Amino acid sequence: MKANHSIANQLSLLGSFAETDQNQSGILALPDAEVIIQHHFFHQNESDRIFSRLYQNVAWKQEKTFLYGKQVALPRLTAWYGDTGKNYKYSKIVMEPQPWLPILEYIKSKVEERCGEHFNSVLLNLYRDGRDSIAWHSDDEQELGNNPEIGSLSFGGTRSFRMRHKFQKGIKSNLQLTHGSLLIMRGETQHYWQHQIPKTRKLTQPRINLTFRKILD
Repeated sequence: MKANHSIANQLSLLGSFAETDQNQSGILALPDAEVIIQHHFFHQNESDRIFSRLYQNVAWKQEKTFLYGKQVALPRLTAWYGDTGKNYKYSKIVMEPQPWLPILEYIKSKVEERCGEHFNSVLLNLYRDGRDSIAWHSDDEQELGNNPEIGSLSFGGTRSFRMRHKFQKGIKSNLQLTHGSLLIMRGETQHYWQHQIPKTRKLTQPRINLTFRKILD
């Protein structure tokens, strides 16, 4: 399924993606978590090229799940790529991996070098505008293991990444994920924290998110 925005319109917007927040890169001061943000992991021009190639070449789909007994469409487009046999199940959806694209292998090599971890799969999300979102969740599926490491890249429009502690309700975080940024979650983060990309009424450009993972045998 191709995204329903014209490619020409998307490329005309790329120049404005440089307007990022002024947050500093580094380790976030969060209890019971190990979360690292690196803005400009890919520089502006390369991020623009990556966004364009992913937008055009990824086999985007709008998956459906069941909510309160009714079938509903996810409010975003998704795709799952990875090594053969590395299936992934979440929200009652079973995803079978598509073979790696060269652009995904290139990005994966850069993330693996930074994280010191080998990833065998990636979940991609396309947030077409501010109406697309993902609800509160933890990346704690059984096939990810006890303390999974997640390498999350963002390309395109800036969106808020909210976090909340599962047991200390007053502890929250709101981070702006910018064009070309890398967010790493590791250690016990998924045990103690949930995260979301909320809907927004602000005019937002499309955002592509890649979360590299390691599916265990």
